[in-house]
Amino acid sequence: MIDPKGEVAAFCDSTDHWLPLTCTMNVALATEQVRTLFGWDIPTMEQRVAAVPAGAGGIQFLPYLLGERTPNLPKGSGLFRGLTTANMTPNFMARAVVEGVTLGLAYGMLRFKDLGIVPDEVRLTGGGSRSAVWRQIAADVLGLPAVALKVTEGAALGAAIHAAWTYCRVKGKPLNLEKLVDDLVRVDKKSRVAPRKETQSLYRDLLLRQIDLTKKLRAGGYL
Repeated sequence: MIDPKGEVAAFCDSTDHWLPLTCTMNVALATEQVRTLFGWDIPTMEQRVAAVPAGAGGIQFLPYLLGERTPNLPKGSGLFRGLTTANMTPNFMARAVVEGVTLGLAYGMLRFKDLGIVPDEVRLTGGGSRSAVWRQIAADVLGLPAVALKVTEGAALGAAIHAAWTYCRVKGKPLNLEKLVDDLVRVDKKSRVAPRKETQSLYRDLLLRQIDLTKKLRAGGYL
């Protein structure tokens, strides 16, 4: 599969096959930035975000703090839109940041669907996957069931699996990589959440608004 827009990259794996990849640079970075800004620990961040309803009181955050790769905005920067005296508080702003970065992931998912790749579940990895409130936001934004892996450090687990597979091949005792992955990659069934219908439509509208706002700012030379 080749994306004529160049937004989905062809990523070569260790078995000489290709995987579709969309990359965003501002998920954990943006949420950690806002957590540090308000001096919260992780449990406090979780509580503050959970205390605010979907939509963050009308605030929308464009999460391009380091530029971005999907969409392609190498010189992009972040933006809060919709601030008022009622919603310009740490809780609302934190919720907007979490929603903004997740909508950024949804942009990549939308591109997958345009190219005929239609998933039926999202698997979350990394430290953020421990957050119950973020898992629910991800499910609502992406419109798919979301579940965390039992091993949250997915990159380290993947490296270990490929190291074992390569080592056995070099030693003349090859293993079936698919079976190795099936044996070692497990989901945390207790973490699975389903998208909520009442919230999905709100996030669909916010995604279209985020895409439109991004396009207009880029066209005007502001991103």
